[in-house]
Amino acid sequence: MKIICIGRNYAEHAAELNNPVPGKPVVFMKPATALLVNDKPFYYPEFSKEIHHEIEVVLKICKNGRHVQPEFAGQYYEQIALGIDFTARDIQDECKKKGHPWEIAKAFDDSAVLGAFVPLDAVDAKQIRFELRKNGAPVQQGNTADLLFPFEEIIVYVSRFFRLHVGDLIYTGTPAGVGPVQIGDLLEGILFTKEGKEKKLFSCEVK
Repeated sequence: MKIICIGRNYAEHAAELNNPVPGKPVVFMKPATALLVNDKPFYYPEFSKEIHHEIEVVLKICKNGRHVQPEFAGQYYEQIALGIDFTARDIQDECKKKGHPWEIAKAFDDSAVLGAFVPLDAVDAKQIRFELRKNGAPVQQGNTADLLFPFEEIIVYVSRFFRLHVGDLIYTGTPAGVGPVQIGDLLEGILFTKEGKEKKLFSCEVK
């Protein structure tokens, strides 16, 4: 199982971090040890003083494939979830300054919160609305209509480099509003169904 992540996939998020808007998907990966499931708490790591939340829509790959063609890309996922790409922003900034890879800032243990999956037909697939609440207040709100690279385009692109397998996860990017978490915070991922109803897909306490 692979965890494939897409960075800078919302223009406003790229702008808030003073990053250029990419011309093609920015891809990085996390190991399986990064997964944090079943509403388990996130324990603040000792190596960082600035862990940021980044909520994302997550795709679960449902068939094997390589060099997926655009007309077939929509057949490679049937379910979505919400997750958090926890980022050690202080370490990431240091890595960027030195021109080093980001893995220690992005791929550490428990850095990939994963909520419950729902079938694609539960949402408006072209404009999935979602938000992250911190201690009950919305801090990130997103709509996949604003993605720079839509789901199908992501699948086509990453499958040029990595063979997709059933069960692989793709974190599709975070909207604006990323920010720090503190011990004691409660983070909740909220999905809006196509009827406009709220559905909580995860709850994660920072300890």
